[in-house]
Amino acid sequence: MTAASEKQQVINLAFTGASGAQYGLRLLQSLVAANCRVHVMISKAAQVVIATETDLKLPGNTTAMQEALASYAGARPGQVLVFGREDWFSPPASGSGEKAPLVICPCSTGTLSALATGASNNLIERAGDVALKERRQLILVPREAPFSEVHLENMLRLTRMGAVIMPASPGFYHRPKSVNDLVDFIVARLLDHLGLPQDLMPRWGEERAKAKQPD
Repeated sequence: MTAASEKQQVINLAFTGASGAQYGLRLLQSLVAANCRVHVMISKAAQVVIATETDLKLPGNTTAMQEALASYAGARPGQVLVFGREDWFSPPASGSGEKAPLVICPCSTGTLSALATGASNNLIERAGDVALKERRQLILVPREAPFSEVHLENMLRLTRMGAVIMPASPGFYHRPKSVNDLVDFIVARLLDHLGLPQDLMPRWGEERAKAKQPD
């Protein structure tokens, strides 16, 4: 292993069956561009959503899916790794695995429920359980409307456990001109929370601060 690969930040990224596959795919591209190694987990429902909402058709085989996502994101060999639904020996499955943030984007309300109640019926749920018990960074991006009392209670419980709930609700103060601009708004916030550089959109007040700098 080279010194460069040792310094490479690892991010766990999970896709579940909520609408908003574009957010997760754009985040994957941005993580690759930021030189992160990305451990990807995709539920069966997420595969259906991705095929419905985008032109990306993912094969069912994990190895082929890994190749497809790596090509989509422009990744180097080994930079994107895909783990299957019951790959209990993968790094995200144990607290003794690599210490890495977990982003579930998009996050279904079913996954919210599973995480709030400690279920670990598949690798995504187990990875979330590991993140909570190890006090690792856990960011959840739900996309649902309206939220029921159950959804809100689960989000409150998870927030109290240390998770960050970041609904896929883009702002409009940056005057978006396309759907991609709306997607980038959320992805930029995710990258900020992960401590990664991003140039998808200026931060609030950045232009004002530059204007106040002396010539």
